[in-house]
Amino acid sequence: MARILALSRFLHLQRPLRVSLASLCSRSMSSLDTRARAVFSAAVEGVQPDMVVRKSLERHGDKLLVGGKSFTLSNNLYLVGFGKAVLGMAAEAERIVGDHLIKGVVSVPHGIQKTLRNHGKEKMLLENNSRITVMEGAKNNLPDADAQKSAECIRELASGLTEKDLLLVLISGGGSALLPAPAPPMSLQEKQDVTRKLAAAGATIQDLNTVRRALSLLKGGGLAQCANPAQVVALILSDVIGDPLDLIASGPTVQSDSKPEEVWAILDRYNLSDSLPSSVKEVLSKTRPHYEVKDHVSNAVIGSNTIALECASRKAVELGLRPVILSPGVCGDVRSVSQLYGLLSRFACSPEKEPPPELAAEILQLGPEVGVESWDLCRTMNVLVEERKEGWGATCLLAGGEPTVQLRGKGRGGRNQELALRVGVELSSRELKSGAVFLSGGTDGQDGPTEAAGAVTDGELMEEATSQGLDIDGFLTNNDSFTFFSQLSEGRRLLMPGLTGTNVMDVHVMLLPPSPQRDLQ
Repeated sequence: MARILALSRFLHLQRPLRVSLASLCSRSMSSLDTRARAVFSAAVEGVQPDMVVRKSLERHGDKLLVGGKSFTLSNNLYLVGFGKAVLGMAAEAERIVGDHLIKGVVSVPHGIQKTLRNHGKEKMLLENNSRITVMEGAKNNLPDADAQKSAECIRELASGLTEKDLLLVLISGGGSALLPAPAPPMSLQEKQDVTRKLAAAGATIQDLNTVRRALSLLKGGGLAQCANPAQVVALILSDVIGDPLDLIASGPTVQSDSKPEEVWAILDRYNLSDSLPSSVKEVLSKTRPHYEVKDHVSNAVIGSNTIALECASRKAVELGLRPVILSPGVCGDVRSVSQLYGLLSRFACSPEKEPPPELAAEILQLGPEVGVESWDLCRTMNVLVEERKEGWGATCLLAGGEPTVQLRGKGRGGRNQELALRVGVELSSRELKSGAVFLSGGTDGQDGPTEAAGAVTDGELMEEATSQGLDIDGFLTNNDSFTFFSQLSEGRRLLMPGLTGTNVMDVHVMLLPPSPQRDLQ
């Protein structure tokens, strides 16, 4: 607490919050709404599978440059992939290096080819004469027999490669469920039961992945090991905060350093060791041979939330907005996240001579709860202060990540729509009424089990809802944000881009008009 307050005082002393007179932004809410949607669209467009693959694969005759490394193409290329976005990645990769491609297998979600076709995303589909086999599975994003069959085909392809071959591995969010390869004699059901019990016991994502990798033939570097001695190049579209290679799809091309005793310690911690099936105990009792994958494996993150926010930032400039990127790692409960955005709006749009120092302290205190570093908050507040001093006009505050929702009701919604609804309540308070507009959207185009990606809201939300007889508190209690936004003003606030074909978590856009400041001269 003392450190946070010290940072707040540092911010106050280093950047005096003196402001000159600036006129109010005359743009209407509908204009800000339109620009917020355009900024979000630019973020999604910047991480489209075909675009990120095209930028990462540089072809010069029979030379392929990836991540600064050169590989020779000589009818020696093989391709595998798994994840929700790999179909579009594979289609573009085949367009670039298909003349040297011998064979490929991709494991993709059940029904995705039909869905992409229905959404007009034909460019993400493979040609009829493609050398890549598409296998669908993991219905409802859960590992199943179809996904296991796909994983076995991928393992067989990788295991047959030689030192002359090059394996291109395409990975995106959802890849873990689409690459289930339980180590024998364990069954897929037994492996799922272990991970399900861990999750129910409150295990962290790190603990879950440590156990998951230990029980898999392909995760934790297993796929790269199968492909040895071939060269392996992995192109990764990250849907995990911080882009940790070992967590994205459980790291099939990243060596796992976990030791058996670490896995047992995790199982002991959650009181599961004694109840394990004999097959699981047998797998964990086997000592995996230590294998160094670094020499023949290259991993490159080609799409991420950070990249999406950078694209959004450039679009904001085009639209006459002043962008500031807060963080690509926003997480924690949506109630805390909405509170942070409400506080930042108050800070940016305060009509006072100086935003109160205690407001900065409150923002900094909330940072750890929502995954935002104190440095990033100080930097952002300093930029907001500069904008007030210089009269730069409307600000575009950008962030991303993956907040969570505590499910208490049985309504329809998702974290983006609930976050937008809660921020709308924050912006509707009498203290604010600043004219700020907030958007939260999932880059995959789908927020929870709904047709929407998210929603757009502002300080008029509560008044608008009340006039239409809608009880916001009731909808929030029932986690029914989609129904709320569908009924409010004929659904005009919903964000409905349709299936995007990509996924780098969520994007948050808050447009802050200049505050009605007093003349300080």
